[in-house]
Amino acid sequence: MLTRNCLSLLLWVLFDGGLLTPLHPQPQQTLEAEPRENVVPVPGRRSSAQRVKRGWVWNQFFVLEEYMGSEPQYVGKLHSDLDKGVGTVKYTLSGDGAGTVFTIDETTGDIHAIRSLDREEKPFYTLRAQAVDVDTKKPLEPESEFIIKVQDINDNEPKFLDGPYVASVPEMSPVGAYVLQVKATDADDPTYGNSARVVYSILEGQPYFSIDPKTGVIRTALPNMDREVKEQYQVLIQAKDMGGQLGGLAGTTTVNITLTDVNDNPPRFPKSIFHLKVPESSHVGSAVGRIRAVDPDFGKNAEIEYNIVPGDGGNLFEITTDENTQEGVIKLKKPLDFETKKAYTFKVEASNLHLDHRFHSVGPFKDTATVKINVLDMDEPPVFSKPIYTMEVYEDTPVGTIIGAVTAQDLDAGSSSVRYFIDWKNDGNSYFTIDATEGTIATNELLDRESTAQYNFSIIASKVSNPLLTSKVNVIINVLDVNEFPPEISVPYETSVCENAKPGQVIQTITAADKDLSPAGQRFSFRLSPEASNKTNFTVHDYRNNTAGIETRRNGYSRRQQELHFLPVVIEDSSYPVQSSTNTMTIRVCRCDADGTILSCNVEAIFLPVGLSTGALIAILLCIVILLVIVVLYVALRRQKKKDTLMTSKEDIRDNVIHYDDEGGGEEDTQAFDIGALRNPKVIEDNKIRRDIKPDTLRFPRQRPPAEDNKDIRDFINQRLHENDVDPTAPPYDSLATYAYEGNGSVAESLSSIDSLTTEADQDYDYLSDWGPRFKVLADMFGEEESYNPDKVT
Repeated sequence: MLTRNCLSLLLWVLFDGGLLTPLHPQPQQTLEAEPRENVVPVPGRRSSAQRVKRGWVWNQFFVLEEYMGSEPQYVGKLHSDLDKGVGTVKYTLSGDGAGTVFTIDETTGDIHAIRSLDREEKPFYTLRAQAVDVDTKKPLEPESEFIIKVQDINDNEPKFLDGPYVASVPEMSPVGAYVLQVKATDADDPTYGNSARVVYSILEGQPYFSIDPKTGVIRTALPNMDREVKEQYQVLIQAKDMGGQLGGLAGTTTVNITLTDVNDNPPRFPKSIFHLKVPESSHVGSAVGRIRAVDPDFGKNAEIEYNIVPGDGGNLFEITTDENTQEGVIKLKKPLDFETKKAYTFKVEASNLHLDHRFHSVGPFKDTATVKINVLDMDEPPVFSKPIYTMEVYEDTPVGTIIGAVTAQDLDAGSSSVRYFIDWKNDGNSYFTIDATEGTIATNELLDRESTAQYNFSIIASKVSNPLLTSKVNVIINVLDVNEFPPEISVPYETSVCENAKPGQVIQTITAADKDLSPAGQRFSFRLSPEASNKTNFTVHDYRNNTAGIETRRNGYSRRQQELHFLPVVIEDSSYPVQSSTNTMTIRVCRCDADGTILSCNVEAIFLPVGLSTGALIAILLCIVILLVIVVLYVALRRQKKKDTLMTSKEDIRDNVIHYDDEGGGEEDTQAFDIGALRNPKVIEDNKIRRDIKPDTLRFPRQRPPAEDNKDIRDFINQRLHENDVDPTAPPYDSLATYAYEGNGSVAESLSSIDSLTTEADQDYDYLSDWGPRFKVLADMFGEEESYNPDKVT
């Protein structure tokens, strides 16, 4: 590095007057020494400009990168023609790095780099220089721009930015097969010297692969590389700058190359004969053994297809490929029987599914092997002669009738007897029984087809020598029908006929149904019953297809004469014994229009006079209903009124309470009722309704009633008492039962002044003062009264 720096400094001797010329000029960056003119004002002349030739120009300056000297690196020198060397001119520097990277001597114009520069960080700097007067600080010349370019040195090694690499190439590829292209990047200047010119080479991985030194393309170098021998290769690639010369910098990367598989190997059986043993009790579809052919290839190239070569014994077996293990799985297609055949031999062929035409010359990609299967004798359960048994029996067959039999045999060498029994898990066991030795099935109950038409149950057969070995078979018993039910009309028809019907008109089509299981081809016949044959209203026409039509036999029908007609129809079936039934059809006469559309079939239309419409009949019925409702309400109100009166007489007990603000007139204060009415029996007879009269505020003096009226009043009161006792509607108001005569036999005697021997003046109220302070006011009031004054109202 020091040697290169010294040689670079030696180049400065070649420059004239400090003006530098680039070693390798770049057209886009060159400020070439083409004269430039500047307009400079001349003092003392007109304001018009004079074209003056510029006194100094320069090309690009160069500075070495990574300078390691102790002194600042000299770059170049600026000089103006106006500088006479007397110190009147000052040089200034501005732009990229001015003051931080580059400095200038203001007096001499020398430019130095004050720190080490890296071209890969910044390849050039653009600066501006100017000469100014020291005293006036005014520019002597216009500002000029120049470039300082960093001179590159080889300080960066090549780098593989995409490494390490992973690549693959098919096995058995020819020499020169393309594998991968690698690329190294050098950060040095590719336009200057050989610092960025890279050369590729292989350090590890020969002789299997090669690389192009300029392009970095990796290719195979050996033919027929076999994946089954070696699959992975690691190749070390070097990139060196300076064109690979001594002293250049180098970088390395790793390339992992995998040989991909091709179908270059056929499958091979490891042995020529495979021996297998299979129990004769193996189920159809079960696997009886596995064989395998070996294929060193990988993936789909190792997929194998197995086939049984047509020949003796192969028809009982089939072979399939296990996709996970690529094994041949041999399965049973048909049942085995040791007593019939004890061994089977056949050939199996294994072949690849995906062939590569490049290797057809190697030979056929398949192999064959022999398979021998020995059948093992097993103690087997009995075998029924049929997979399923179907039997028939007529309903109502006598109990104990044999309807069929099942048969099972022991096919083993040492034959054993068989026992039969019905599977007790089914419901049909109570209707049938089976002979344990013979296997015959007989009825155990009377059967009814209409209840159950078919029975399905299982029969189990077991060996006497080994009861655990059992077989099961299904038995289906169909119950045959016996013609025991007569046919009937399938649905109840609502039949009607118009009053204006014509003879021969079909008014209804009928069909029949039979509860019996009708055999194929059974026919139903229809006819009138003998008692209706002589009537001329309707007839039955049998269409002989299990249907019949009801036809009219006369012209017109009258609802007034007969609204409903009853037609007995006899239906017979064709089974044995023949069953028949008589079905009575109801035919209603209706009023229809001219087209035969039914207008009315109501009963009320028969009794209406001519011209009275249905609306008028509805209005009449509505009026009748309203009248009935009014009568019912009236009766209900009457009963409610009587009930309320009776309850009032028992519960509503009210007294005629008379309020006194002071000491009133006693018994004479009875103006709440008409006392005169009590003394006039005739008035009472005419008007028995009594009224309560609110007493007036006026008080009248009490008068003693005449003594001769006491008997009449007593009789009147007794009569009123009797009437009130027997009258349930009379309210029990006490004010109406006020009596002027107390009657005889009262222990308290009379409380009124009537018939009193003394007056109020004769009363002595001195005892009130003995009752205490609470009665003092009352004692004072009665103590002051001296005599009765009729004019005084108290």
